[in-house]
Amino acid sequence: MANKTLTEILLIDYRWIIVILFLLPASFLYNLFYSIRSRIIFKLHSAPKSHDAKVAAIQRQVRKWKDSGSTSKMCTARPGWQTMSFRKPMYKKSSYQINCNLVDVLEVDTDKRVVRVEPLVTMGQLSETLAAIGWTIAVVPELDDLTVGGLVMGTGVESSSHIFGLFQHICVSYELVLADGSVIKCSETENSDLFYSVPWSYGTLGLLTAAEIKIIPATTYIRLHYEPVIGLHAIVDKFEGASRDTKNNHFVEGLLYSLNEGVIMTGEMVDDSEIESDKVNDIGKWYKPWFFTHVGNILKRGQITYEYVPLRDYYHRHSRALFWEIQDIVPFGNNIIFRYLFGWLLPVKVSLLKLTQTETVKKLYENNHIIQDLLVPTSTMKKCCEEFDRLVNVYPVWLCPFLLPNNPGMLQPAKGMANDLYVDIGVYGVPKNRRFDPVETTRAIEDLVEKCKGFQMLYADTYRSRDEFRRMFDHGLYDKMRQKYGCENAFPEVYGKVNKNVRD
Repeated sequence: MANKTLTEILLIDYRWIIVILFLLPASFLYNLFYSIRSRIIFKLHSAPKSHDAKVAAIQRQVRKWKDSGSTSKMCTARPGWQTMSFRKPMYKKSSYQINCNLVDVLEVDTDKRVVRVEPLVTMGQLSETLAAIGWTIAVVPELDDLTVGGLVMGTGVESSSHIFGLFQHICVSYELVLADGSVIKCSETENSDLFYSVPWSYGTLGLLTAAEIKIIPATTYIRLHYEPVIGLHAIVDKFEGASRDTKNNHFVEGLLYSLNEGVIMTGEMVDDSEIESDKVNDIGKWYKPWFFTHVGNILKRGQITYEYVPLRDYYHRHSRALFWEIQDIVPFGNNIIFRYLFGWLLPVKVSLLKLTQTETVKKLYENNHIIQDLLVPTSTMKKCCEEFDRLVNVYPVWLCPFLLPNNPGMLQPAKGMANDLYVDIGVYGVPKNRRFDPVETTRAIEDLVEKCKGFQMLYADTYRSRDEFRRMFDHGLYDKMRQKYGCENAFPEVYGKVNKNVRD
């Protein structure tokens, strides 16, 4: 490190300069271009016509792979740096890559209450398109750049998931190109075994080309209640009680600022006639404080309060600060001067952060940072929070409740927990525990989650062995679908795409 080049000094010691001068403007222009493009394509209704041609092109590529001898397994050609995971997949280097330029909202059917989209449609793009016509999907994961394909093939959760379940549970059907180049559609009533096997399969059963997702009527605002709570036992009780009150609480989430201090937030969609104008807070405006700091200030005041928040501002409340990760990249980013001058450029795209990472930065990040979402029954929430505090001591911690139906597939609820409440405990940041070790600590967390009959989100690092991984996730139906549709020689299995050994 003594002979660092000027470029290395900038990218390591003064990375915020690169972010402000280059990555923020690039992110803004990229988002602006695709927002304008999406609006034009949707208004012209040209996407449905071009979709069939794009799918046919994917079919031709798959058949070319077959004709070439099928010597390597297939994956999409999307560069690893473009994904939302902070890791780059190494398996792409040795795979036969299929170009899948599927980025459009295809159709909104308000009679059937579904929207049909291509897999690279983002949450920001979809929420903007639907809000303009008075609709929304029931589960909108927070970050703008999360894609439908990633949320289908992986998973997604949001503060409405205590009512609707995970992102996969609001999906009505999938369209895929299979290993033989044919196109198949699956739903609860058509090819149902494949339909239930697609979520969590990470593109190892076929290439997703479209999805139909349930939509619901949208309001302009939600009424958002904030309740500071002291004491972990009280926090857990308040959180679980709010999550089970599905009649009054359309949205529920919690933020822990220490093991014994947190804020439980509940929201409800409201008609414009119910809004109190003096209580409106446009939290998505560029000059507003980052959401987690706004909530932290409410905790400091210690008073229950409420406000009216624009629906899309609420959906993407954690986007500008990437939850709270941006504070480690631009430490002064929440300063009022910075917000007024540069806040309109946020959020920075994770893909560009990854693209400009040096090997040294990646190593520092790996050894001094944790990003994990752990899905556990709410009955184990207190125990898990205590253990995470002991193992990593990272705050804030995100708490998001969700319903887990007893459907077939990789994700099976614990015995006696069918259709009951789980919680996503999101741990993102720099551990304050000096004994933090990326492998040993993550392994300890994984063991804890397994003992609690929970699951680990697979976008993050997993150090499970193959046998341990198959113990956590039910592969019964998945294995049958792999065999039925000839996937063994066409696509890697899930473990071969998500374990730490195949991620850089």
